[in-house]
Amino acid sequence: MSTAILTGPPAPGSSLDGDLRSLGFDVRTAAGPDETGVLLAAVPAGERVAVVDARFVGHVHALRLALTDPRFPAAAAPGALTVQNGARPALARALTAAGASGTGGDDLTGTLADALDADGVAVHRPQLGTLVATVPTDAEARHEARAAVDAVDDEAVRLRSAVKAHDGFFTTFFISPYSRYIARWCARRGLTPNQVTTASLLTALIAAGCAATGERGGYIAAGVLLLVSFVLDCTDGQLARYALKYSTMGAWLDATFDRAKEYAFYAGLALGAARDGDDVWALALGAMILMTCRHVVDFSFNEANAESTGATARTSLAVSSRLDSLGWTVWARRMIILPIGERWAMIAVLTAFTTPRIVFWALIIGCAFGACYTTAGRVLRSLTRKAKRTDRAAQALAELADSGPLAALVNRILGRTGILMLPPLVLAVIATGAMLSAALSRPFGSEQTVVAAVFYVVFAGAAVARPLKGALDWLLPPLFRAAEYGTILILAARSEVNGALPAAYGLLAAVAYHHYDTVYRIRGGTGAPPAWLVRTIGGHEGRTLLVTVLAALLASRGNDFTLALTALAVTIALVVLAESIRFWVSSGAPAVHDEGETA
Repeated sequence: MSTAILTGPPAPGSSLDGDLRSLGFDVRTAAGPDETGVLLAAVPAGERVAVVDARFVGHVHALRLALTDPRFPAAAAPGALTVQNGARPALARALTAAGASGTGGDDLTGTLADALDADGVAVHRPQLGTLVATVPTDAEARHEARAAVDAVDDEAVRLRSAVKAHDGFFTTFFISPYSRYIARWCARRGLTPNQVTTASLLTALIAAGCAATGERGGYIAAGVLLLVSFVLDCTDGQLARYALKYSTMGAWLDATFDRAKEYAFYAGLALGAARDGDDVWALALGAMILMTCRHVVDFSFNEANAESTGATARTSLAVSSRLDSLGWTVWARRMIILPIGERWAMIAVLTAFTTPRIVFWALIIGCAFGACYTTAGRVLRSLTRKAKRTDRAAQALAELADSGPLAALVNRILGRTGILMLPPLVLAVIATGAMLSAALSRPFGSEQTVVAAVFYVVFAGAAVARPLKGALDWLLPPLFRAAEYGTILILAARSEVNGALPAAYGLLAAVAYHHYDTVYRIRGGTGAPPAWLVRTIGGHEGRTLLVTVLAALLASRGNDFTLALTALAVTIALVVLAESIRFWVSSGAPAVHDEGETA
């Protein structure tokens, strides 16, 4: 139970007391700042506290936005202020100061909010839009405020605000018009966003199972269920925004389940195709690699420029502004990058009416085009930018690189000798090109591929020996992902060993989870996973070298290579999942709320 302290008795006819109780507050009344401080001290530790002007007139949803959002330590709107437990000492100090100076009588909540800001507590002030939240000072102003409240349907505003502002075309026009009502239905029945997220995952897994049957009926059912899963995926976020039920666990589940659903469906399609005698595991791996590398490009670029100082490139901004001035270009630009809504719709329709091979080729071609489009634009902006990259951004890029103990050893040996002092991007391009070229051109199990892997370890390690502050150094993490993932795909495909490609798919799925987990930890401000975890699973360069060595040792021993890949996949999955779950359910986990359209 939270506590709301009114700064006096509500005006006659006011619904304020009932509105606050409907939001879950225990309402108490104070006569002034001193008594408000006494009531604040009496509230049990750990509870949220709100201070509300007794003259307040406004919509219930305005109060909900200002007083119940769990993401912020303090929040305020005209006539209303709330703090969570950690900010209560600052509120007590502000009340003491207000009482001692006699200030804040006409606008106590505003005075308190300003005092909290001055005390170092960031006060969130939600955008209310057409919602009313005001403190009238006389009868005429109160009458006008009540008329303004009656003129706006706050439930309609609440439903609209449950939808993301910048969703893709398919989501905006084909899902959100009705999924918001599903979210309201769930809220009224006490369902939580986490429950809806779990339902979305289970639906997608059932869809993958239907696709794995390899029959037309199964493919049609899979396509329908995949769309249902996406509707639920939109609903969970809309439910969180509608009911203001945000949580660290929910953010983590939403972030990881999207990838789990999509990659499980790829596996289901590959299994279904195999039942029909068509081996598309290499295409499934290619689609997963392309999607993951594309996301790493997004993450790396955003982290590299999150805290940059200085001017942004004028050329790219001018072009973007001209494009945004034409309404249709906004939707065209969102659609051509094939975001999650358009992508899942395409996969669902093609699954129902074509074959898995066609699905994968359409996915690979569409995502490759989208990746080239977005990456080219970011390269242009990076080359023309004048901003300086911060130390924190360089550190984030180093963490996204996922370099392990072998790279650290290279740094110790070569770091102070002046050897390999080429720019980091050049070293990474040389390392990636040499590794993939050797894997493609040399016979499976060739010792020359192992030599190329050693070369990759040295050059990849040297690439991260210095701070990654170059204009294009954000390309290093995706290059390393392409090298590691591509090498495993090529070796598994060229081994011609039964089960090698499915085993490689499992291995890459485990490694990709680790990389996504790293991204969301960095986004939450807690930094990369612990060093022991990165050392245990080898880093990208260690895993690449290990797989090439296994290929060389087991080239002539049939299914042993498949068994080795399977064992490696299981080991990495168990270690990574155990640490990830431990972290995200701990009290120190960040609340990651991604309001953008997932690519």
